[in-house]
Amino acid sequence: MALIECKNVALGYEHQLVATDINFQVENGDFLCIVGENGSGKSTLVKAILGLKETYSGHLHLGDGLLKKQIGYLPQQTTAQKDFPASVSEVVLSGCLPGKKGIFYSREQRRRAEENMQKLDILPLKSKCYRELSGGQQQRVLLARALCSTEKLLLLDEPVTGLDPLVTAEFYSLIAKINREFGITVLMVSHDLASCLGLATHILHMHGGGAFFGTVEAYRQSDIYRQFAEGSSHA
Repeated sequence: MALIECKNVALGYEHQLVATDINFQVENGDFLCIVGENGSGKSTLVKAILGLKETYSGHLHLGDGLLKKQIGYLPQQTTAQKDFPASVSEVVLSGCLPGKKGIFYSREQRRRAEENMQKLDILPLKSKCYRELSGGQQQRVLLARALCSTEKLLLLDEPVTGLDPLVTAEFYSLIAKINREFGITVLMVSHDLASCLGLATHILHMHGGGAFFGTVEAYRQSDIYRQFAEGSSHA
């Protein structure tokens, strides 16, 4: 069974239809990049997958026993979040909140948080104040937090916004490692088409109210890719 199945979905924002006839499915282990121009409905789709927005029509289903609260979500970071006065360990542990019982984190949840900090090379920072970290370090912390929420699916919305090119490349490598070595399915919204083509197994390109879905190879042969690449400095 597919992890996510989307059939003939229409989406809207502020009572205005922004995308129709969206069809795709995501299998365990896939890396799906969602691309397209601003206003094409990418972030609205993310919110629909998370259950934060209703679809106008169609069918959007989570399979393989996946619950919405078990999706690891890394949203675009706000200025207020960058100045959050908590330790790295506290921020990462907060990703376990959906499974928390009582007022204390369990030994298993603390172990899980420590393992994810180790995976992302931030364990030595666990006692540091989050707001004192660099932008790249903060994104690693937030990624570790998202991993505490899931064993199946990471949903990333423009995760490298504001990062310099070197840190961006390192962060993309981390996401690829999580997908390929740890077997976690990834959905990533991005404007960085060139990087998406090197990372993804599949592309969902939202455009003009509709959407293309297929493998990277099929996307490279599509008219929408050629049109988008010609008008994009990133392709």
